Amino acid sequence: MAAKELEIILARQLADSLSVPVFITDTDGTLLFFNEPAEKILKRKFGATGAMPTDKWSSLFEPQDANGKRIPRVDLPLVKTLIYCQPAQSEFWIKNLEEERYYISATSFPLIGRSNRFVGAVVIFWEKETP
Repeated sequence: MAAKELEIILARQLADSLSVPVFITDTDGTLLFFNEPAEKILKRKFGATGAMPTDKWSSLFEPQDANGKRIPRVDLPLVKTLIYCQPAQSEFWIKNLEEERYYISATSFPLIGRSNRFVGAVVIFWEKETP
């Protein structure tokens, strides 16, 4: 396994202790980890998927608008954070691998290293009541 930035390692450790679903990516958008609460919504264990590039995870866990239309990757909070290195937030539907739909609120933020270098991003999301 390749060495990871300390901030990525610490973010993963934090994600393991949170009760809300969390994704962690590197600066290229490769999904490096998702925690157990995310596994419950996505119906897939991280150990079964491993790291995934953005195009794979954004299509595997299909983000949709209220009408069931696919949301473009560039409109997802996590991708906005990766592009602009700023926090982002949105509410939308996701469809998991078992075709179940969940309405979620997602908030993403950049991980900035001690040398003030952008090292990755985190998105925290949770299920919300249907609007």
